[in-house]
Amino acid sequence: MNKYFGSCAIAVALLATTGVASARDQIKIVGSSTVFPYTQAVAEEFANKSGKSAPVVESTGTGGGFKAFCGGVGPDFADITGASRAIKDSEIKLCKDNGVTDITEALIGYDGLSIAISRSNTGEWNLTKAQIFQALAAEVPDGKGGLIPNPNKKWSDIDKSLPDANITAFGPPPTSGTRDAFVELVMHPGCEKTAGMDAVKKADEKKYTEACARMRQDGPFIEAGENDNLIVQRLESDPNSVGIFGYSFLYENEDKLKDIKIEGVEASFDTIKNGSYPVSRPLYIYVKNAHRDVIPGLKEFLQEYTSKESMGEDGYLAERGLTPLDEEKRAAVEKAVLEAKKLGS
Repeated sequence: MNKYFGSCAIAVALLATTGVASARDQIKIVGSSTVFPYTQAVAEEFANKSGKSAPVVESTGTGGGFKAFCGGVGPDFADITGASRAIKDSEIKLCKDNGVTDITEALIGYDGLSIAISRSNTGEWNLTKAQIFQALAAEVPDGKGGLIPNPNKKWSDIDKSLPDANITAFGPPPTSGTRDAFVELVMHPGCEKTAGMDAVKKADEKKYTEACARMRQDGPFIEAGENDNLIVQRLESDPNSVGIFGYSFLYENEDKLKDIKIEGVEASFDTIKNGSYPVSRPLYIYVKNAHRDVIPGLKEFLQEYTSKESMGEDGYLAERGLTPLDEEKRAAVEKAVLEAKKLGS
């Protein structure tokens, strides 16, 4: 018996002897707030079709999801986690350290990161990544090769063509995959394009790298937690504030919010799918394979999740805002998930 099958057999035996099936008969899912509505939709469909109990789906953020998912094997630990970025090496190590050695990764589709504003704001907003960096970074160039605390209080402080309104941005916390993606896809390139940052890089590359990723904490950027609905409420109460979240959430709230163009491009299904929208990212689920034969309905749930009816180009997840994979890629993901393809193999 090889090491892979041996570890799986031990894990399954452990689960069986500790009474997982009797401990809980519902699938337990954690993870990304962006992936949450898609997983919840699959959970509802699965329950309706199968007559089984609907999976318990909890929005913990991507980082929080991996922490819970990688905590161990057994009834106290999640079966699946959703993520708005790929798993990190440090998280793979955490999983292995806790006996979670057999994981399947599934790319479920794509999402754009939106910056949105209340529909009651009548302005036509269009921001560059450099302008966003200069609005939300903790430090900006001093023009002499160094950095100073961000002095910009209004958008017009950055560029006279921008609104003469206070910078107030509600965004995700550090534990969120949305935050990770925003830093990678907006702050880093915005930093590179900001005048004076090249001199900072030449003077001190470590300081430059830190400055490109650090969000300001003096008021204009407000961490709004994992509940995107709270951001909508705050944007409605302050028409000049902006919110940062996945495009799918903007899509669900188009009656209240409107998109801010990034580099002149509006977020939409078409622009995210064809790559013209400059802030898009992949979405994933991760499956704990040691739980497949023990948690009732887990295999059937995974079959529903990766099906053409769910993840397909005309599937019900696309109707909820997911930018789907093409059929060839979806079919490949379905095959990998149903065959329990091990991450890294």
